[in-house]
Amino acid sequence: MPVDVVLNPKARGLRDGSRLREGILDAAARRGARVHTTRSLDELEGAAGRIAADGTSGVVIAGGDGSHMSALSALARAFPSALPPVGLAPCGTVSTIARNLGAKGGARAFATRLLDAACSGTARASRQPTLRVRDDGGGDRVGFMFGAGLVARFFDVYYSEPRQGRMTAARIAGEVFAGSFVGAQIARKVLSPVAARVSVDGADAPGQTWTLLVASVLRDVGLHLLVTYRAGKDEGAFHAVGSALPAGRLGPQLPRVLAGKPLRGPGGIDALVRSFAVRFDAPDHYVLDGDVFPARSVAVTLGPRLTVLLPP
Repeated sequence: MPVDVVLNPKARGLRDGSRLREGILDAAARRGARVHTTRSLDELEGAAGRIAADGTSGVVIAGGDGSHMSALSALARAFPSALPPVGLAPCGTVSTIARNLGAKGGARAFATRLLDAACSGTARASRQPTLRVRDDGGGDRVGFMFGAGLVARFFDVYYSEPRQGRMTAARIAGEVFAGSFVGAQIARKVLSPVAARVSVDGADAPGQTWTLLVASVLRDVGLHLLVTYRAGKDEGAFHAVGSALPAGRLGPQLPRVLAGKPLRGPGGIDALVRSFAVRFDAPDHYVLDGDVFPARSVAVTLGPRLTVLLPP
């Protein structure tokens, strides 16, 4: 069976005429891979259904973090028993997920090598857990990194910028860190607490307001922020971290996060868990792999195990 390529032309690196897009299409044509260009979630669902109906030896998803998450979610619905092997080509502004899972070097060179290896049967494979995130709005998604509170507020600021990317994200993080010492407006905004009830493995966590809520199967949630430093330690669990500390006490702990050390302070959550649920006191939003979704309640559990394809 051939390899399938799911390509999001809206991703920053895959717009019309880009060298990265041309390189992927050339490699796909040379290797006989089937290309599915999807411009909407409906088109993505249709592509996943066709891949499942026709059969596949592997799927290479070309896009950014949100594209990877959306395509994996569609594939999980089309393949309810087991996902096919998947390769993630980093074609977005940051591509934190693909980099966590082994993507290295330039995007064009890596994507071409990945596609060549997948089509020739020489790709190496690794097993990777995922998260399944369901919300009260009917959302049912498969991804890697969930966040609320600080994470959602950070992306509010990030997406309000005229240009997104790693440098923009790093600048905002630096401004929040520096501003947390002096009570700057951006620090107060990003580190403002959210009122929510949280349960961990079915038990209610103490506290009614949270500055930070994160659940992940990956250690690096972006910019080498090792908030979930224990992710991957247990195949049957993911790492959940929560903090109720105010801005002036949480922001200055950035060096600890960069070093992969636990947050200090009372009343927090830091555990390997199998379920993590958040119920906001008022409608709010959460982030999954860089995409923002509205919700009043969210349930996070382990998702399907993924076979990740990488170049040899």
